[in-house]
Amino acid sequence: MPRLDGIQALQALRAKNVATPVLLLTAKIQVEDRMAGLDSGADDYLPKPFDNRELIARVRALTRRGGGYTPRVLTAGNVTLDCSTFELKCGSSCIRLGNREFQMLKLLMRQEGRLISTEQFMEYIWGYDSEAEINVVWAYISYLRRKLEAIGGNVRITARRSQGYLLEETT
Repeated sequence: MPRLDGIQALQALRAKNVATPVLLLTAKIQVEDRMAGLDSGADDYLPKPFDNRELIARVRALTRRGGGYTPRVLTAGNVTLDCSTFELKCGSSCIRLGNREFQMLKLLMRQEGRLISTEQFMEYIWGYDSEAEINVVWAYISYLRRKLEAIGGNVRITARRSQGYLLEETT
């Protein structure tokens, strides 16, 4: 590549929240190179030379996965969410979230500024077959609001009547 190497190009894409699946095809075969590629946001890594059948199988696997790249740390305003530890941080304040709180905040942070309906939360977090009542979403939104306030975050979860919730940065 003339200006950037593959890792730099990938890092630039991920910094712009581009979630397109990425398969690195490279002559670099060392374990350190593979780790660098995957840690930079690649979904898969295939060193040269490779068999075309393996390439096609890996591309099929990537397209089956659905979803997109999720960085290890999400940021909104002055708040960060570590996706590997479930820790919500602001400055020196830190709170560990429960699984459902984490899933809800992760969804809000990935969709920052966009409305997420109560039904979407129910489907994404509790699933179609759940017998949970819709008011469970309201309860978890309340828990998250208190935790964001407790750590001094400059983001808030706003409700839009009959539409849903969104994460907004406060001024």
